[in-house]
Amino acid sequence: MDQLILVLNQLVLWVAAGAMVFGGVVPYIPQYRDIRRTQNAEGFSSYVCLVLLIANILRILFWFGRHFETPLLWQSIIMILTMLIMLRLCTDIRVASELNTKRRAFADFDLKYFWLWSRFMDYLQCVLTFTAFAAYITYLFLDSSVFVETLGFLAVFTEAMLGTPQLYRNYQNKSTEGMSIKMVCMWTSGDTFKTGYFVLNQAPVQFSICGLLQVFVDIAILFQVYYYSRYPQKPVSHTVHTTSAKAL
Repeated sequence: MDQLILVLNQLVLWVAAGAMVFGGVVPYIPQYRDIRRTQNAEGFSSYVCLVLLIANILRILFWFGRHFETPLLWQSIIMILTMLIMLRLCTDIRVASELNTKRRAFADFDLKYFWLWSRFMDYLQCVLTFTAFAAYITYLFLDSSVFVETLGFLAVFTEAMLGTPQLYRNYQNKSTEGMSIKMVCMWTSGDTFKTGYFVLNQAPVQFSICGLLQVFVDIAILFQVYYYSRYPQKPVSHTVHTTSAKAL
């Protein structure tokens, strides 16, 4: 009996670890398919990819200063790959539909067109440049516990703030029209599971605090869905957008 309980316990741990590694990318699978099917990326902000890339690169660097759960490390690697795939698709579709034939490149160093470049390779160059710079700074200050803890906080806080632009945009528009409720529900369930995983596995305190903050932001967005549908502030359009994200 004890052996069976031990096996079941190990199985639960493996399932939880697998959900932790791949659960974060699940909401983006239907989004990727929708964008590919409609050849329209307007409902998805590429700045979502930027924020998640920064957050997960910083989290990986934090691991070198303070080792945390291995599934969380793999989660960051998988999320980085996922965001690069999303960027590739969105860039190709956006450039193909642009009337302006002028190509914008990362090497132009034009802040006006930052993260609005014409080739996927420019985004990749930017990511690699940021990674190299952040890795060098981390290498210099790796022995400083203050720096390492701050790095960990910045990593998870950046990710936790991902939903606030959507929250603010809904508030400005006094409507959640065009935002997928299904997506928000997936964010909420995923963030709740993730926060519980942090607490149960005694992850660094930064992870738990920012995980809770992320859940509160998701709940606030769901409340906006309820409030603006119950008390509409402006006429509702008949146009329905099938893709959305925590857009900036």
